[in-house]
Amino acid sequence: MKTGWNHKRLGEISEIRYGYTESANSEPIGPRFLRITDIQDEQVCWESVPYCKIEPELLPRFRLEDEDIVFARTGATTGKSFLVSAPPEAVFASYLIRLRALADVRPKYLSYYFRSERYWAAIKDGSAGSAQGGFNASKLADLEIPFPSETEQERIVNILDEAFEGIAAAKANAEKCVQNAQELFDSWMQGQFTAGGKNWVRVRLGETGSSISTGPFGTMLHKADYVDDGIPLVNPMNIVGSKIVPSTRMMVSPSTKKRLENYVLRKRDVVIARRGELGRCAIVTETEEGWLCGTGSFFVRLSTCIDEQYFAALFGSPAFKSVLDQNSIGTTMSNLNHGILNDLELFLPPVQEQRAIITRAGDLVSEIDRFRANSGERINHLDELKQSLLHQAFTGKL
Repeated sequence: MKTGWNHKRLGEISEIRYGYTESANSEPIGPRFLRITDIQDEQVCWESVPYCKIEPELLPRFRLEDEDIVFARTGATTGKSFLVSAPPEAVFASYLIRLRALADVRPKYLSYYFRSERYWAAIKDGSAGSAQGGFNASKLADLEIPFPSETEQERIVNILDEAFEGIAAAKANAEKCVQNAQELFDSWMQGQFTAGGKNWVRVRLGETGSSISTGPFGTMLHKADYVDDGIPLVNPMNIVGSKIVPSTRMMVSPSTKKRLENYVLRKRDVVIARRGELGRCAIVTETEEGWLCGTGSFFVRLSTCIDEQYFAALFGSPAFKSVLDQNSIGTTMSNLNHGILNDLELFLPPVQEQRAIITRAGDLVSEIDRFRANSGERINHLDELKQSLLHQAFTGKL
């Protein structure tokens, strides 16, 4: 530790108090009632914080003031802290602890310390053995922190403010670049579906010679038919991120599969969610060939004039999802039926051109994935830089 620095217990340099016990209320019956769950991404949206009743004589004891620090004392967020800035009339709830710095302590200095690895190591050690992973006011008061002069605290805060502002801007820029790249790709992809050309045709799905089938329904399949180890069913819940993810709770025996052989999936079939979030679909690969279409799904067996990857990309596009939503039925949950699917209008280039578009799209996706990975690595480095700066700050090396 740097010469001239001391260690002091938090209880010596701050006033520490448990929060107020009361029920939250959406009606403005008193001050705002800050809870652990109201603190998200190091900020509080005060407009969404509920209210609570409190006797006037108790209000001064629990009122939040500018530069108070609140601290989560239990649960998964134990140790998370928040530096209050210009709050409205508000009190803090019982699962929070409030720290109010004394005269010779910069609250923001404490706030930065509460982000350091040294602090979090102390929280982890202090929470060990607690049933809920809690950290009470006594433990908090006993924490020893590096304590330089007020002038040095001010210097450290100013350096960290400037550095963290730059790091935040760099992270936001990296995230924005990834977002822009994805938006450009989505725009390019949508343009491919509407580009048009002399050999493009506008047809309805039902006119292409493709077959559309619904999964078994009614008395054809019962819960009693499910087995622990068998042939998977493909329901909407199994369509995840344009891939088919089986569920061990939704399988049938070989004899049930034989009975429902009209619903057995083949390679190149496209399974479509019949209800819920429309536009979800997945292509059946060699892995899923022989599985069964589930009750909540359609499967489309495409004619040779439609490439399955082109169709899946088109069907899942934002513009196509909008069309599906407009034509779906049902009030509580959107549903598709044979008539809606048969009437869907497709704008199709020749199949070779469809495949060329998908190949180019795959190349672009790979480039975006590499870009996203590089941006993620850069963001990780920036987070590491923050911890390095905090370590230097609280060991007198900044």
